[in-house]
Amino acid sequence: MQPRDLRNLFLLAAIWGGSFLFMRLAVNDFGPMAFVEMRIGISAIFLLAVSALMGKLAILKTHWKPIAVCGIVNAAIPFYCFAYAAQSLPAGTLAVINAMTPMFGALIARAWLQEHLTWASLAGLFIGFAGIIVLVYEDLSFGAQGEGWMVLIAMTGPFSYAVAACYTTKYLKGIDPIAIATGSVATSAILLAPLAIWAWPSTPISNVAWASAAAIAILCTGIAYIIFFHLIARVGSTKTITVTFLVPMFGIFWGVMILGEALTLHLLLGTSIVLLGTMLATGIIGRKAASA
Repeated sequence: MQPRDLRNLFLLAAIWGGSFLFMRLAVNDFGPMAFVEMRIGISAIFLLAVSALMGKLAILKTHWKPIAVCGIVNAAIPFYCFAYAAQSLPAGTLAVINAMTPMFGALIARAWLQEHLTWASLAGLFIGFAGIIVLVYEDLSFGAQGEGWMVLIAMTGPFSYAVAACYTTKYLKGIDPIAIATGSVATSAILLAPLAIWAWPSTPISNVAWASAAAIAILCTGIAYIIFFHLIARVGSTKTITVTFLVPMFGIFWGVMILGEALTLHLLLGTSIVLLGTMLATGIIGRKAASA
């Protein structure tokens, strides 16, 4: 990987790690549904402008149905799940949960696309789930004071991302990725608009919340997509997906430095276990294991 590509990889990780910070800063003012609509609505306008300049709008018209389905699974559902969970879960915890996306992807690809899954990958799945338990075990209760339900809701996010990745491989292979990204957020914005209007807060929204919503829409969604697909074009998807392992580091860093979140031993231990499980599940390590 060239120095420029490595720089862009770390830049992308820093941007995506910051998305959980912006969620925490804005979601309580907007509420989850209105916040998600702001995120995908602004990013849709940004990406539509980019697609128009690049002459890719015709692709959206030709493939709008599968792109719309991808948008629901890859944007509307996971964005809402993370926004809802961000009302109480720390930014660092959300970033680590997000790192489970490749792990879920390996499992779903095995079940849906019949891709090979090694014994090391199966071990990685169990280790990854164990890491999440270590990460949140102090609050892993489904009672009134526990965060068990929030953890499950947050985990729906990476699961949905993984489904979307497999769906894209099966039904959108060969379609321009910028067009897919644009159509995904645009259709999601249209579908969620009535719910966002109904759920729009009656109380004033702070300037910090407005700025955070704009930042996550333009920086963490629009610009990040462009960097992500540019990296795929230059170095391939296998190397680009390693950004997933860097995002928790930045998510924890932003949470500690800006939000004052605690950097605890079980946070560091849980993060390490999740990343180990994810690397096993995706074949980054343990490639010599026999196939299941």
